[in-house]
Amino acid sequence: MTLAKANLERARELLAQKIISPAEFDSAEANFKMAVAAAESIRATIGKKTLRAPFSGRLGIRLVNLGQILKEGDPVVSLQTLDPIYVDFLLPQQQLAEIRTGLPVRVTTDALPDQQIEGTVTTINPEVDAATRNIRLQATVANPGGRLRPGMFVNVAVVLPRREQVLAIPATAVLYAPYSDSVFVVEEKKAEAGGQPGKLLRQQFVRLGEKKGDFVAALSGLKEGETIVTTGVFKLRNGQAVVVDNTLSPEFKHAPKPENN
Repeated sequence: MTLAKANLERARELLAQKIISPAEFDSAEANFKMAVAAAESIRATIGKKTLRAPFSGRLGIRLVNLGQILKEGDPVVSLQTLDPIYVDFLLPQQQLAEIRTGLPVRVTTDALPDQQIEGTVTTINPEVDAATRNIRLQATVANPGGRLRPGMFVNVAVVLPRREQVLAIPATAVLYAPYSDSVFVVEEKKAEAGGQPGKLLRQQFVRLGEKKGDFVAALSGLKEGETIVTTGVFKLRNGQAVVVDNTLSPEFKHAPKPENN
Protein backbone atom coordinates (compact mmCIF):
# COMPACT_ATOMS: atom_id res chain seq x y z
CA MET A 1 0.00 0.00 0.00
CA THR A 2 2.95 2.32 0.65
CA LEU A 3 4.25 1.86 -2.91
CA ALA A 4 0.79 2.47 -4.38
CA LYS A 5 0.48 5.67 -2.33
CA ALA A 6 3.90 6.91 -3.50
CA ASN A 7 3.01 6.15 -7.11
CA LEU A 8 -0.24 8.10 -6.74
CA GLU A 9 1.56 11.15 -5.31
CA ARG A 10 4.16 10.99 -8.09
CA ALA A 11 1.46 10.65 -10.74
CA ARG A 12 -0.39 13.66 -9.30
CA GLU A 13 2.78 15.82 -9.64
CA LEU A 14 3.47 14.59 -13.18
CA LEU A 15 -0.16 15.25 -14.17
CA ALA A 16 0.15 18.81 -12.90
CA GLN A 17 3.24 19.23 -15.14
CA LYS A 18 1.34 17.60 -18.04
CA ILE A 19 3.99 14.92 -18.36
CA ILE A 20 1.53 11.98 -18.09
CA SER A 21 -1.98 11.59 -19.42
CA PRO A 22 -5.12 11.61 -17.23
CA ALA A 23 -5.58 7.93 -18.03
CA GLU A 24 -2.24 7.07 -16.40
CA PHE A 25 -3.22 9.11 -13.30
CA ASP A 26 -6.54 7.29 -13.08
CA SER A 27 -4.70 3.98 -13.24
CA ALA A 28 -2.37 5.00 -10.38
CA GLU A 29 -5.36 6.15 -8.30
CA ALA A 30 -7.20 2.88 -8.94
CA ASN A 31 -4.14 0.87 -7.90
CA PHE A 32 -3.95 2.85 -4.66
CA LYS A 33 -7.64 2.20 -3.85
CA MET A 34 -7.19 -1.51 -4.56
CA ALA A 35 -4.20 -1.61 -2.20
CA VAL A 36 -6.24 0.14 0.55
CA ALA A 37 -9.10 -2.36 0.09
CA ALA A 38 -6.70 -5.30 0.27
CA ALA A 39 -5.18 -3.94 3.50
CA GLU A 40 -8.65 -3.47 5.06
CA SER A 41 -9.54 -7.04 4.11
CA ILE A 42 -6.42 -8.34 5.85
CA ARG A 43 -7.24 -6.28 8.96
CA ALA A 44 -10.79 -7.70 8.99
CA THR A 45 -9.42 -11.24 8.76
CA ILE A 46 -7.05 -10.58 11.65
CA GLY A 47 -9.94 -9.09 13.65
CA LYS A 48 -11.95 -12.27 13.19
CA LYS A 49 -9.11 -14.25 14.68
CA THR A 50 -9.03 -12.10 17.82
CA LEU A 51 -11.27 -13.41 20.60
CA ARG A 52 -13.06 -10.86 22.78
CA ALA A 53 -15.36 -11.80 25.64
CA PRO A 54 -18.90 -10.45 25.13
CA PHE A 55 -19.25 -9.93 28.89
CA SER A 56 -17.07 -9.93 31.99
CA GLY A 57 -16.73 -13.20 33.81
CA ARG A 58 -14.39 -16.05 34.74
CA LEU A 59 -12.67 -18.28 32.17
CA GLY A 60 -12.68 -22.04 32.54
CA ILE A 61 -10.25 -24.73 31.33
CA ARG A 62 -8.91 -24.22 27.80
CA LEU A 63 -10.49 -26.61 25.31
CA VAL A 64 -7.84 -26.26 22.55
CA ASN A 65 -4.08 -26.65 22.30
CA LEU A 66 -1.53 -24.06 21.21
CA GLY A 67 -1.05 -24.11 17.43
CA GLN A 68 -4.27 -26.02 16.82
CA ILE A 69 -6.16 -25.01 13.68
CA LEU A 70 -9.73 -23.98 14.50
CA LYS A 71 -12.86 -23.87 12.45
CA GLU A 72 -15.80 -21.55 12.86
CA GLY A 73 -17.89 -22.54 15.89
CA ASP A 74 -15.18 -24.59 17.63
CA PRO A 75 -15.31 -24.03 21.43
CA VAL A 76 -12.14 -22.48 22.81
CA VAL A 77 -12.84 -21.84 26.49
CA SER A 78 -15.93 -21.50 28.72
CA LEU A 79 -16.86 -18.09 30.11
CA GLN A 80 -19.21 -17.81 33.09
CA THR A 81 -20.65 -14.89 35.02
CA LEU A 82 -20.61 -15.59 38.76
CA ASP A 83 -21.87 -12.34 40.26
CA PRO A 84 -24.71 -11.95 39.83
CA ILE A 85 -25.75 -15.46 38.93
CA TYR A 86 -29.04 -16.46 37.33
CA VAL A 87 -31.21 -19.30 38.62
CA ASP A 88 -33.70 -20.92 36.24
CA PHE A 89 -36.58 -22.90 37.73
CA LEU A 90 -40.10 -24.10 36.90
CA LEU A 91 -43.46 -23.60 38.57
CA PRO A 92 -46.83 -25.14 37.72
CA GLN A 93 -49.21 -22.92 35.78
CA GLN A 94 -51.62 -22.86 38.75
CA GLN A 95 -49.16 -20.57 40.56
CA LEU A 96 -48.97 -18.06 37.71
CA ALA A 97 -51.56 -15.71 39.23
CA GLU A 98 -49.50 -15.39 42.43
CA ILE A 99 -46.11 -14.84 40.79
CA ARG A 100 -44.73 -11.52 39.64
CA THR A 101 -41.31 -10.01 39.07
CA GLY A 102 -39.67 -8.56 42.16
CA LEU A 103 -40.78 -11.31 44.55
CA PRO A 104 -37.96 -12.57 46.80
CA VAL A 105 -36.58 -16.09 46.43
CA ARG A 106 -34.50 -18.27 48.74
CA VAL A 107 -31.93 -20.59 47.20
CA THR A 108 -30.54 -23.61 49.04
CA THR A 109 -28.24 -26.39 47.90
CA ASP A 110 -26.59 -29.48 49.35
CA ALA A 111 -23.21 -27.95 48.53
CA LEU A 112 -23.88 -25.17 51.07
CA PRO A 113 -25.71 -26.83 53.99
CA ASP A 114 -27.53 -24.58 56.46
CA GLN A 115 -27.17 -21.57 54.17
CA GLN A 116 -29.82 -19.57 52.34
CA ILE A 117 -28.97 -17.22 49.49
CA GLU A 118 -31.58 -14.62 48.66
CA GLY A 119 -32.46 -13.10 45.29
CA THR A 120 -35.43 -11.77 43.34
CA VAL A 121 -37.56 -13.00 40.45
CA THR A 122 -36.48 -10.99 37.41
CA THR A 123 -38.01 -12.77 34.41
CA ILE A 124 -41.18 -14.76 33.81
CA ASN A 125 -41.37 -16.68 30.55
CA PRO A 126 -44.54 -15.66 28.68
CA GLU A 127 -44.98 -19.20 27.30
CA VAL A 128 -46.26 -22.20 29.25
CA ASP A 129 -44.69 -25.54 28.38
CA ALA A 130 -47.37 -27.47 26.48
CA ALA A 131 -46.08 -30.86 27.67
CA THR A 132 -45.59 -30.23 31.40
CA ARG A 133 -47.88 -27.18 31.90
CA ASN A 134 -45.02 -25.51 33.76
CA ILE A 135 -43.81 -21.97 33.37
CA ARG A 136 -40.12 -21.08 33.40
CA LEU A 137 -38.86 -18.32 35.66
CA GLN A 138 -35.46 -16.75 36.22
CA ALA A 139 -34.18 -15.23 39.45
CA THR A 140 -31.13 -13.01 39.89
CA VAL A 141 -29.01 -13.85 42.92
CA ALA A 142 -26.05 -11.92 44.29
CA ASN A 143 -23.04 -14.24 44.47
CA PRO A 144 -20.03 -12.18 45.57
CA GLY A 145 -18.04 -15.09 46.95
CA GLY A 146 -18.76 -17.39 44.02
CA ARG A 147 -20.52 -19.87 46.30
CA LEU A 148 -22.96 -20.83 43.56
CA ARG A 149 -21.62 -22.12 40.26
CA PRO A 150 -23.29 -22.50 36.86
CA GLY A 151 -24.85 -25.93 36.42
CA MET A 152 -25.41 -26.58 40.14
CA PHE A 153 -28.68 -28.15 41.32
CA VAL A 154 -30.44 -25.93 43.84
CA ASN A 155 -33.79 -25.70 45.56
CA VAL A 156 -35.69 -22.45 45.00
CA ALA A 157 -38.49 -21.17 47.23
CA VAL A 158 -40.51 -18.14 46.13
CA VAL A 159 -41.63 -16.02 49.08
CA LEU A 160 -45.24 -14.94 48.51
CA PRO A 161 -46.79 -11.96 50.28
CA ARG A 162 -48.45 -12.88 53.56
CA ARG A 163 -52.24 -12.88 53.48
CA GLU A 164 -54.36 -12.28 56.55
CA GLN A 165 -58.11 -11.94 56.78
CA VAL A 166 -58.92 -8.77 58.72
CA LEU A 167 -62.01 -6.75 59.51
CA ALA A 168 -61.45 -3.40 57.79
CA ILE A 169 -63.40 -0.29 58.76
CA PRO A 170 -63.11 3.30 57.51
CA ALA A 171 -60.52 5.26 59.48
CA THR A 172 -63.03 8.10 59.88
CA ALA A 173 -65.30 5.77 61.88
CA VAL A 174 -62.81 5.69 64.76
CA LEU A 175 -63.09 8.11 67.67
CA TYR A 176 -59.49 8.42 68.79
CA ALA A 177 -58.88 9.03 72.49
CA PRO A 178 -55.89 8.74 74.86
CA TYR A 179 -57.51 6.02 76.98
CA SER A 180 -58.84 3.91 74.10
CA ASP A 181 -60.15 4.15 70.55
CA SER A 182 -63.84 3.47 69.93
CA VAL A 183 -66.52 3.30 67.25
CA PHE A 184 -70.28 3.73 67.38
CA VAL A 185 -72.31 0.63 66.55
CA VAL A 186 -75.87 1.07 65.28
CA GLU A 187 -78.28 -1.25 67.05
CA GLU A 188 -82.01 -1.84 66.78
CA LYS A 189 -84.11 -0.32 69.56
CA LYS A 190 -86.97 -2.44 70.80
CA ALA A 191 -90.37 -0.78 70.75
CA GLU A 192 -91.61 0.21 74.20
CA ALA A 193 -95.25 0.42 75.25
CA GLY A 194 -96.88 3.00 73.03
CA GLY A 195 -93.60 3.77 71.30
CA GLN A 196 -92.02 3.06 67.93
CA PRO A 197 -88.93 0.89 67.22
CA GLY A 198 -85.81 2.76 66.15
CA LYS A 199 -82.01 2.70 66.18
CA LEU A 200 -79.59 3.55 68.98
CA LEU A 201 -75.82 4.03 69.16
CA ARG A 202 -73.56 1.91 71.31
CA GLN A 203 -70.01 3.10 71.86
CA GLN A 204 -67.69 0.15 71.40
CA PHE A 205 -63.99 0.19 72.28
CA VAL A 206 -61.77 -1.41 69.66
CA ARG A 207 -58.15 -2.37 69.16
CA LEU A 208 -56.76 -1.24 65.82
CA GLY A 209 -54.14 -2.74 63.54
CA GLU A 210 -52.50 -1.74 60.29
CA LYS A 211 -53.87 1.06 58.16
CA LYS A 212 -54.16 1.07 54.38
CA GLY A 213 -55.62 3.96 52.44
CA ASP A 214 -58.94 5.02 53.94
CA PHE A 215 -59.29 1.80 55.96
CA VAL A 216 -57.89 0.51 59.24
CA ALA A 217 -58.00 -3.04 60.59
CA ALA A 218 -60.11 -3.68 63.67
CA LEU A 219 -58.37 -6.48 65.57
CA SER A 220 -60.91 -6.80 68.38
CA GLY A 221 -64.13 -5.24 69.61
CA LEU A 222 -66.19 -5.62 66.44
CA LYS A 223 -67.87 -8.51 64.68
CA GLU A 224 -68.39 -9.00 60.99
CA GLY A 225 -71.81 -7.75 59.88
CA GLU A 226 -72.22 -5.03 62.52
CA THR A 227 -73.23 -1.57 61.30
CA ILE A 228 -71.07 1.34 62.44
CA VAL A 229 -71.08 5.09 61.91
CA THR A 230 -68.39 6.09 59.42
CA THR A 231 -68.31 9.90 59.65
CA GLY A 232 -68.99 12.60 62.19
CA VAL A 233 -68.32 10.36 65.19
CA PHE A 234 -67.03 13.26 67.32
CA LYS A 235 -70.60 14.63 67.44
CA LEU A 236 -72.14 11.44 68.79
CA ARG A 237 -72.67 9.99 72.26
CA ASN A 238 -73.50 6.61 73.69
CA GLY A 239 -77.23 5.74 73.63
CA GLN A 240 -78.14 8.43 71.14
CA ALA A 241 -81.05 7.74 68.77
CA VAL A 242 -80.14 7.91 65.09
CA VAL A 243 -81.61 7.55 61.62
CA VAL A 244 -79.48 5.93 58.91
CA ASP A 245 -79.01 8.16 55.84
CA ASN A 246 -76.20 7.24 53.44
CA THR A 247 -76.97 9.75 50.69
CA LEU A 248 -73.91 11.86 51.56
CA SER A 249 -71.64 8.99 52.49
CA PRO A 250 -68.10 9.49 51.06
CA GLU A 251 -66.36 6.88 48.93
CA PHE A 252 -63.59 5.02 50.74
CA LYS A 253 -60.65 3.61 48.76
CA HIS A 254 -57.59 1.48 49.42
CA ALA A 255 -55.42 3.86 47.40
CA PRO A 256 -57.03 7.31 47.58
CA LYS A 257 -55.71 10.14 45.42
CA PRO A 258 -56.23 13.75 46.49
CA GLU A 259 -58.15 15.83 43.99
CA ASN A 260 -56.78 19.09 42.63
CA ASN A 261 -58.30 22.15 44.24
